[in-house]
Amino acid sequence: MKTAICPGSFDPVTVGHVDIIHRAAKLFDKVIVVVMINYHKPNSYFTASERVELLKRSLGDIKNVEIDMYSGLLAEYADKKGACAVVKGLRAVSDFEYEFQQALTNKKLNPELETVFLTASAESMYLSSSVVKQVCEFGGDIREFVPAEVCDDIISRIKERNRFS
Repeated sequence: MKTAICPGSFDPVTVGHVDIIHRAAKLFDKVIVVVMINYHKPNSYFTASERVELLKRSLGDIKNVEIDMYSGLLAEYADKKGACAVVKGLRAVSDFEYEFQQALTNKKLNPELETVFLTASAESMYLSSSVVKQVCEFGGDIREFVPAEVCDDIISRIKERNRFS
């Protein structure tokens, strides 16, 4: 069985994330979507547990997808889970340099681990969690940017947080 990892912060999950995960699920027997906990980014809008729940609701229809969270090295996590690949979405050339460095580091730490890059669909190339937060903070409509199953929760949290900033 070929297992892949789709890591990310998913703060919040976007339709771009969902698209990449759906496509990865067609390529691999099992896909583990892992919310990576980055202690260097303490200002998340959602806790790791909340992000896991948002992902579960957004991806509930995909049978070969599992959702998890982890706070260590991705290469170690992949080894523990028996994953052969990391799947990363690329929106633009600017994403590639950072992701390429990460891929080389993961390969050094776990020589059996490959990185597969999937290009974002044309409809979501511009989209990021940061864009979603910024548009929502200024009162813009994010319904096309995030999964319908979690849209109201995302809007509520961003507006609530913006009210106290």
